[in-house]
Amino acid sequence: MREKVILCCTECLSRNYTVTKKKGDPRMEVSKFCPKCNKHTLHRETR
Repeated sequence: MREKVILCCTECLSRNYTVTKKKGDPRMEVSKFCPKCNKHTLHRETR
């Protein structure tokens, strides 16, 4: 079973992306484009 998680920008704290991941995996950190910052930033998983 996969769970939905929200990715939040570490600089401006806006919640930009919704993704799915396996239940047992550790917290996700991905470099993605933030439309509010207008650049690529690190996005972390929030619940």
